[in-house]
Amino acid sequence: MTDLATAAGASTEESPIVDGTDGFADMTAAGGMDGATTPIDAGDDGSGDRPVEWAPTADAPKKKRHVGRWVGIGLAAIALGLGAASTILIAPGTAIAGVPVGGMTVGAAAEAVNSHVSGMQITLTGQGSGNHVTGSDLGAHIDATKLAEQAFAKHPMWNITSWMSAPISGTITLDARAAEHALRAQVPSVYQDATDATVSFDAAAGKYVTTPGKSGSGISLAALTDAISTAADKGDGSMSFPASATPVAPGITDKTATDTAARLNTMLSTIGFYVGKERTVPVDPATAASWIRVTPDDGSLSIQADQAAIQKAVDGLAAKVNRAPVNATTVVNSSGEVLQNLTPGVNGRQLGDVSGAAAGFASQLQGGDGTFALPVKDTPFSSTALLRKIDVNLSTETLTVTENGNVVDSWLVSSGREGFATHTGSFTVNWKLDTQNMGNTDLTKAPFYYQPDVKWVMYFNGDEALHGVYWHDNWGTPMSHGCVGMPEYRAEWLFDWSPQGIEVNVHY
Repeated sequence: MTDLATAAGASTEESPIVDGTDGFADMTAAGGMDGATTPIDAGDDGSGDRPVEWAPTADAPKKKRHVGRWVGIGLAAIALGLGAASTILIAPGTAIAGVPVGGMTVGAAAEAVNSHVSGMQITLTGQGSGNHVTGSDLGAHIDATKLAEQAFAKHPMWNITSWMSAPISGTITLDARAAEHALRAQVPSVYQDATDATVSFDAAAGKYVTTPGKSGSGISLAALTDAISTAADKGDGSMSFPASATPVAPGITDKTATDTAARLNTMLSTIGFYVGKERTVPVDPATAASWIRVTPDDGSLSIQADQAAIQKAVDGLAAKVNRAPVNATTVVNSSGEVLQNLTPGVNGRQLGDVSGAAAGFASQLQGGDGTFALPVKDTPFSSTALLRKIDVNLSTETLTVTENGNVVDSWLVSSGREGFATHTGSFTVNWKLDTQNMGNTDLTKAPFYYQPDVKWVMYFNGDEALHGVYWHDNWGTPMSHGCVGMPEYRAEWLFDWSPQGIEVNVHY
């Protein structure tokens, strides 16, 4: 019995308890439900007198079922799944523009917010007579993806401290064109088109002038946008809005037109093709205006230039820009010092490559700049120096003028008479007067003569001068008090021909 009990106990420890039926099923398979043992013959000789011993029937080998282990693995997998999900989901209690997005991915949250905004039902009251439009009709937009990304960044599910956060508001905008189109269709009586201010060229005045704009009416999109934003933030899917007329300013205001006209008129005052600072080829206002178009551009005015029209002007530039050099002519003394510039030197110029000038000028005009610099190549001028001299021969009473050693002209004069002889030497003209009264009106005092209105006077040695004489014509004879006199027409020519500083040589 001890062995039986021990065997029974061992069998009990090795049998896994899975449910209430598995053990009985094994017993049935071994020997039936009505018996747990099988008789064993301990030495039966056929007489039936020997005692019978009972022993437990041995169970067939069984697979051990570790159910607890599998349950643990399942719970761990669930925990891992929840942990992984918490790294991509937004925290509970988070709302964007009135939409609860807790437990959502960024993409799902963005889709929910977009659906909320575009599906907003707006009932128009007043003149709207109950008509309605949707957020989608109005082109309502919210940057839902950006807001969802911000929500996840600040309030991820894994961070329990970020749960149940304050609502996140988003900026809602309306597409002005789509909204006006939808609202006009519902309440046309509210809308009256505004008239834009304009800018045009007045040919008679030669300048740009403006025509004032006029306000219209319509539904305020700013007020409607604010109302939609407020309703969305509350989580409402519908709202009412009064379809009442509010003033609508022109797209192009009077100030915009005035500023544009002023800019154009300033440009007209300087417009042209320039060589350096010189406006070599001016463009008159009417021609410039024919190149320019002023067009509305989303609330502003833009300047457009006609490149083909400008090209016609460019084609005629060479004839107006090209020029031959003007050579310089100077009067010098024997030292080479310039006494007078008879002809200032001017470089010649040749127009360079202007193949891109029309396009370049058009671009400048559109930016408000009417001064186009031309590419030119200078042709240097040359200089000619003239060495002019005056020669007075007292022996022959003649005056001779030379230029670079060549005689230009010669004529008779009257020099100082005896007792007042003209001094000899090399001098220079240091003082020139168109006219002068010579002598003293008091003839009792030196120099004891008076000669008024003496013309074309050039002093070369103290009070000795070359000048015109009208009171005698005794040329070739000394007649003066030391001056060299000559006919007035000769004196005038010499006065104009001789610069101050010209050399005068007086000799016998």
